[in-house]
Amino acid sequence: MADVRYDRRDQLNQIQSGLLDGEQIIAVYDAVGTGTGFIGLTNRRVIIQDKSFVGKRFAITSIPYPKITSVSVVSNKSWGGQFFSTGAIAIHVGTHTYEVEFRGSDKAHHVHNVVLHFIS
Repeated sequence: MADVRYDRRDQLNQIQSGLLDGEQIIAVYDAVGTGTGFIGLTNRRVIIQDKSFVGKRFAITSIPYPKITSVSVVSNKSWGGQFFSTGAIAIHVGTHTYEVEFRGSDKAHHVHNVVLHFIS
């Protein structure tokens, strides 16, 4: 587990506590902005903590890679050199889109590449 990337130990521990047999964590990144607490990537699924429910409730949503239809980089720039200038990605599952914003474009780039690897 030494090569697992993560921002906060408590978020990593939360993902570890819900792993399935044979499941391995790749990364757990803290998210910024309204609603989302963090995103976890394993070798089987994407796990998103959503804090946007009424009454200070939250949800942990597991998205198996085969259910993801596409992954997008959300950017304020075109392809002209700095496409990963922003720190946001969007994961599309059927008609629903989960958008996650990070502190830093490197995390968005990593999440994008990991998801793309597992859905390709």
